[in-house]
Amino acid sequence: MTKAVWMLHAKKADFNGLAARFHISPITARIIRNRDITDIDEFDKYLNGSLKDLYEPRLLPDMEKAISILKEKIAAGARIRIVGDYDIDGVCSTCILYKGLSRVGAKVDYVIPERIKDGYGINEHIIEKAAADGIHMILTCDNGIAAMSEIAYGKENGMTIVVTDHHEVPYLEENGKKKYLLPPADAVVDPHRADCEYPFKGLCGAAVAYKLVEVLYRVSGKSEQEVEHLQDNLMENVAIATIGDVMDLVGENRVFVKKGLELLKTTKNEGLHALMQCTGVDTANLNTYHIGFVLGPCINAGGRLDTAKRALELLNASNRREAVTLAADLKELNDSRKEMTEEGVEEAVRQIESSSWKDDQVLVVYLPKCHESIAGIIAGRIKERYYRPTFVLTRGETGVKGSGRSIEAYDMFAEMSRCRELFTKFGGHKLAAGLSLEEENVEVFRKRINELADLTEEDLQMKVSIDMRLPFPYINEELIHELKILEPFGKGNGKPLFAESKLRVIRPRIFGKNRNVLKCRLEDQQGNQMEAVYFGEVEDCLQQMEKKQIMSFTYYPSINEYMGRRTIQLTIVNYQ
Repeated sequence: MTKAVWMLHAKKADFNGLAARFHISPITARIIRNRDITDIDEFDKYLNGSLKDLYEPRLLPDMEKAISILKEKIAAGARIRIVGDYDIDGVCSTCILYKGLSRVGAKVDYVIPERIKDGYGINEHIIEKAAADGIHMILTCDNGIAAMSEIAYGKENGMTIVVTDHHEVPYLEENGKKKYLLPPADAVVDPHRADCEYPFKGLCGAAVAYKLVEVLYRVSGKSEQEVEHLQDNLMENVAIATIGDVMDLVGENRVFVKKGLELLKTTKNEGLHALMQCTGVDTANLNTYHIGFVLGPCINAGGRLDTAKRALELLNASNRREAVTLAADLKELNDSRKEMTEEGVEEAVRQIESSSWKDDQVLVVYLPKCHESIAGIIAGRIKERYYRPTFVLTRGETGVKGSGRSIEAYDMFAEMSRCRELFTKFGGHKLAAGLSLEEENVEVFRKRINELADLTEEDLQMKVSIDMRLPFPYINEELIHELKILEPFGKGNGKPLFAESKLRVIRPRIFGKNRNVLKCRLEDQQGNQMEAVYFGEVEDCLQQMEKKQIMSFTYYPSINEYMGRRTIQLTIVNYQ
């Protein structure tokens, strides 16, 4: 287990007063306050937020302009082509725009770039093909903000182009000031624009696409009932993309995901229903874990190892038979992806451990034979293992391609912008990025990105944020049930983490077909006992338990139901 600093939150508030006002326990009130929610209205929105709390979509930059263009093109019977992306957010965004535009009478189709042949986002080949096909307008989703030259080329070829995206706007730094570089499209709808007045910047591409469709519905004269029907149809896609693209589950994203998960439990979408059945997801208890780690990877697998069109076909499947076949195909692709990922992680660790750059602040790993589609997953795994910003590079058809995953203290996109001359293409966020460069620049990049890094020892130490110390007598079924109101859990709104020290470990043992589960009992100093389970590196944990016997733990309580017997069980997260 990565060594980590344990930090106990000490945020102040009138917890008893908040508990009385919102009919919750002081423990739950304290956890919500720990999420940096101080304002009473925000507190109320956190607990009771609904679709009526969503912001006016017209506040997004160029929204009016984009809608005006779309209305004009639809009225003229012009052909519109959506250009999406091959990841989960791009697939869901494309699905939202395609369904939304079709329903207001647009002549619309879509293309999704092939990861290896086309690379990320809109390109000249896609523009030329659109022109040859008699397309009048291109509408991007989850891409386009960094496509300066490509969009300029499209304009030269007489295309009307509207960009919808949620990625950071590229910039040049001149005299310490940022000069933002917007593509020369007819409209650019992106919450990260410097002139954006939209209050919430954390939308994924699918959420931006959804906002566009909602406004288009309203200006097309659709009734309020039809707008609500649209929400019920498309909110599932927004929720899946928000979780799958690892957006912060705060503000509007919390509302999107809450509503989307509720709809998914009884989904009428044949494809999603088939995928849940095929992967054994318990729909009644569906949560963010199932999207992030079961369904999402299957939707992503198409774009990684084959074509993202398969995933889009799944979301658009019109009958059960087609849906079942597509779901099985995507699950099989994802199983292959898992095997390839394990091999890639092993090779990356071997390289790091046997190299002189093992102590670099930023890890740059070159795996020429690795499938470029899994570079980001491997980078994420390596980042977790070493708690360093990590780039994993692979040999592409032309030059080297790669993905990066970062830690909280390191703004990956900003740091890459400081050595942009090394890349043939790059883009991303603070915590994740994609890049292309020439092979001779791999070592230059490793050296340069580390020279620019100024991370402290503290920055490079993983921090475990503990909500509160929770003695065993406070843990009961009522509290566990109440903690569910804090869901959906995910990035920006993690599961509450409790801690207790000086616990005696009783009968630790490893279970499971793959010997990947550790069970034990924990006893506090007053003799209160709890069942506990651990799913991490169980061999290491068992060694520590047998050696120390008295230890400190962070944990999350839940109810374990087995053969009709209900018991309270602690899931151990960290140990010391």
